[in-house]
Amino acid sequence: MVTCMIAIEGLSFSYSDGTRAIEQISLAVAERSSVGIVGANGAGKSTFVNHLNGYYLPQEGSISIGDIKVCKKNLDRIHKVVGLLFQNPDDQLFTARLYDDVAFGPENLGMKRADIARLVEDALRELGLWELRDKAPAHLSQGQKRFASFATVLVMNPEVIIMDEPTADLDPKNRRKLINLVNGLKKTTVTVSHDLDFIWDTCQRVCIMNQGRIVADGAARDILSNRALLEANHLELPLRLQR
Repeated sequence: MVTCMIAIEGLSFSYSDGTRAIEQISLAVAERSSVGIVGANGAGKSTFVNHLNGYYLPQEGSISIGDIKVCKKNLDRIHKVVGLLFQNPDDQLFTARLYDDVAFGPENLGMKRADIARLVEDALRELGLWELRDKAPAHLSQGQKRFASFATVLVMNPEVIIMDEPTADLDPKNRRKLINLVNGLKKTTVTVSHDLDFIWDTCQRVCIMNQGRIVADGAARDILSNRALLEANHLELPLRLQR
């Protein structure tokens, strides 16, 4: 039986200056499925996914993560089940030591010190960062920062992971490492990216956004191989399909 992990009904959102960023989005995402959100700059992608962890709250419509409604009183619960990987790793890494950044989330949950130590070590070892645990995040390479920020998400063991431009500034080797990591996750994932080849490699389903609306929704390879559809929404075919 397929379980719905994310349920969105009639979501709309306007900024304080009146700009309409999201317009009547309805979407259901199955448990442990992978969805890519693509579109030109200004299409509303980041604003949309930032609703999924409660960074923005619905002004119109509703969002549920599992059986939890996204609203102010439930934010603590939402933050436990939804992990957000920011576009810029520097927004996620803010302490003087990598170990402390990864430990921050579990510490705020009041976990026992021994349990925190085990979880942090497991997360850092999984991402090949254990030897860097005492290093200042500011002194890490861009690729190391990307995986360090991923460690701060994985250590919380969320049911849903939201990724905003996860391949930004990654070299080919680290990009491949990230693809393998994402494909090994037994999580529900929602990925915003301009890197359509990454979306091809990691997502089962793709939604195209344009002017705050979802204008196409289907199997990833069907959507991403449709030149006319992509071009109508100011996108290009993935590099692997360009001739």
